[in-house]
Amino acid sequence: MELWFTEKQTPSLALSCLVKSTVYREKTKYQDLAILDTVEYGRMLALDGIIMTTEKDEFFYHEMITHVAMHTHARPEQVLVVGGGDGGTVREVLKHPTVSRVVLAEIDEGVVNAARKYLPTLAQGLSDPRVEIQITDAIVYVREHPGEFDVVIVDSTDPIGPGVGLFTREFYQDVAKALKDGGIMVAQTESPVNNKDLIQKIHRNLQGVFPLIRLYLGPVPTYPSGLWSYTLCSKGPDPVAVPDGKFLALETKYYTPEVHRSAFALPLFVKEWLG
Repeated sequence: MELWFTEKQTPSLALSCLVKSTVYREKTKYQDLAILDTVEYGRMLALDGIIMTTEKDEFFYHEMITHVAMHTHARPEQVLVVGGGDGGTVREVLKHPTVSRVVLAEIDEGVVNAARKYLPTLAQGLSDPRVEIQITDAIVYVREHPGEFDVVIVDSTDPIGPGVGLFTREFYQDVAKALKDGGIMVAQTESPVNNKDLIQKIHRNLQGVFPLIRLYLGPVPTYPSGLWSYTLCSKGPDPVAVPDGKFLALETKYYTPEVHRSAFALPLFVKEWLG
C-alpha cells in the first residue's frame, strides 16, 4: 500500500509526496508536528499539514533568506532569527565570520527538539556557542530588545496560527526599533503567484516604518507555486548596491553574488501590482 502526504496549498491546489515512513509525530503546545521520510525530498518537516522544509530543497530558502541581508549589512555581528526552529537559517548565518551572537526566538520548543534529533543537517548550528536559543513569543522578545541587533531575519510560518502576529505593522515597528543604525530586516513574504493580496498588505504595513523596502524572489520547489518572495527592509544600505568586494566565498548550493543581484530583477506582473 502506498502512503502519500498531501498539502492543500490553496483551496484548489495540492502537492503530494510519496512517503516511505513517518519518522516522528507530536502534538506540541502550538501545532501538529510531523517529520516524514519522503521518496522525492528526503525528510520533511510539516506543521499543521503544511510543508516547512525538506532535506532536498531547504537550501534554496535558507540561503536566500539569510545571505542577501547578511551581505547587505556593513558588518553583521548581532543577529536575531525569528522562528526558524529547524535551525537552517541559523546554520547559514553562522557562515559569516563577523557574527558574534545569534539569537533564535522560537515559540515552539518541540520544533527545535525534533530538528536536533531528526534533521541534523539543518540543526547542526544550534549547538554553536554563539547561538542563544530563546523559547518565547518572538513578538514580545523583539519589543523588549530595542537597539540590539544588526540583522533581524523573520523566518516565520504562514500567517496562520502562531505566525499571524509576525505580519502586522506593529511587529514591523518593533523590529525597526530593535535594529541598530544601518540595520536590516528580511522576512519571508509568501508566493507572488498565490499570495498577491498578502504581499501588497505587507508592503502597505511597511510603508513609513523603514526608509528602504525591496522585494526579491527565489525558487523553493515544495512551496506553493515554487516561486517565493522575501522582503528586505533597510535603515541604511541598499541590497542592490552591494559592491563586488563585499561578497564572501561561502559554501552554498544556490546563492551566489549573481543570484543576489538577479533576485531583485522583478517580473513585470509583480512590478505592476507592487506599484
